[in-house]
Amino acid sequence: MSKLLKTKPQIIMKNGRPDAVIIDLNDYERLLERLEEKEDIEGLQEMRAGGTKFRKFDDFLAEHK
Repeated sequence: MSKLLKTKPQIIMKNGRPDAVIIDLNDYERLLERLEEKEDIEGLQEMRAGGTKFRKFDDFLAEHK
C-alpha cells in the first residue's frame, strides 16, 4: 500500500481513537482504480470457473423492456 500513496495519510482522532483518514486526492483516485481492477479480475475468475451463467442477448432485452 505504501507504494500506492505518494503522501503520508493524515489520521483524524476522535476520543483518542482513529476515526478518519485524509489522503491526497490523486492517491484516492489511484486506490479506487486499483479496487475496480481487483473487482474486475475477481469477476473474470468467477466466469472462468463457471460461476457465471450466460444467456442470449434477445432474452436479456425481453426481460428489461
